[in-house]
Amino acid sequence: MNDRNLNRGLFLIALALLFGVPAFNYQIGSFAHAGPGLFPAMVSGMLLAIGIITVIRSRFVKPIPMSVNFKNIGIILASLCTFALVSTFVNMTVGIVVMVFIASLAASGKYSWVRNVKVAVVLVGFAFGFQKLLGLNLPLY
Repeated sequence: MNDRNLNRGLFLIALALLFGVPAFNYQIGSFAHAGPGLFPAMVSGMLLAIGIITVIRSRFVKPIPMSVNFKNIGIILASLCTFALVSTFVNMTVGIVVMVFIASLAASGKYSWVRNVKVAVVLVGFAFGFQKLLGLNLPLY
């Protein structure tokens, strides 16, 4: 069970089932009149398919040993906590930028602030798209 690809596929399957099964407790509706369970069911179905493909693929490729890097896990958790705090006390746009710059410390390879700015701009753009196009109440400014 020390195969990273197999573990990844099993984790995706478990995650898909964790969110997909409760989605069927809600009304699914149709594509013309979607119910509250349609979107989670669709996303979970796609995630389940990716998980199954990953598990099948893991049987045909050389196993990659599983490793855990606690430093990177800590950095990512710190970036998410910082995002929540900055979004609460300042605004979400600053929170996204701070999260990207902290999370990039977990990347392997050379640190690039230019890449961080590009990623932050794209994520802020998505957030503004969700706010303006979908009408979500996001504290972006």
